Amino acid sequence: MPDKLQTAAAHSRYTQSMSHAEPLIPTTSESLPHAPRETNVLELAAPAPGVALWLCHLDRVCADVATLSASLSAQERARAGRFGTTLLRRRWIAGRATLRSLLGQALGLDPCAVRLRRGVRGRPELDGAYAVDFNVSHTGDTALIAIATGTQDGTRVGIDVERGERRVNADGLARKFLTERERAEIAPLGADLRRQRFLRLWTCKEAMSKATGDGLSAPFRHMDVTLDGGPRLVAGPASYAPARWQLVAAATLPDLIATLAIWRQP
Repeated sequence: MPDKLQTAAAHSRYTQSMSHAEPLIPTTSESLPHAPRETNVLELAAPAPGVALWLCHLDRVCADVATLSASLSAQERARAGRFGTTLLRRRWIAGRATLRSLLGQALGLDPCAVRLRRGVRGRPELDGAYAVDFNVSHTGDTALIAIATGTQDGTRVGIDVERGERRVNADGLARKFLTERERAEIAPLGADLRRQRFLRLWTCKEAMSKATGDGLSAPFRHMDVTLDGGPRLVAGPASYAPARWQLVAAATLPDLIATLAIWRQP
């Protein structure tokens, strides 16, 4: 899987040339009636009303790839076969099978019966008139899955996660993806705190771009986020009007930085 920040930086170069963590709630396989026994999934503290957040240890889940693959569609199995390494293929299968299991639980369906499609700009979504939205983010062998119910009004969610110890060129990336105000806000900080603040801001922006489906085409340098009192969008163009957004610093494992974005569409 390509590195998101490296990919985003490359995308930018191309276009220019043209709060406290809450306790985890362990969930056993009995909570996931369709999931295989090997599944190692944790339900995290709910980040917002109507939104459930799950953490999946992909390398522990994928012990039996054949069993997990059984719930995937033919197209999904074909996609898995195109991954360049066995490790990435197994992790993708584990993540998709877990997503299907959780969506099946939310919809009252067998995981095999959950129909998925790519919507506008390729954003994954349910195929059918369901008041449920979801989003997935990966880092290494960890996946976060957000599932929102009661979304008849078209509410969408986005989730993004990064390793807290991840080493990045925060100053260089800040010039590409942060607003002038954001850069000024983190500039006086020490190098490591500046790196951590950049990662938090990045997860906010990436989560929003995943909710809209804009992905790396999102106007990152015009999406102005403050972290004072918790993450909050304070300015943005068009689809990123602050009144329509809620950002939540997700309570997860101590070595992870994760943000949930909730978008109430016009």
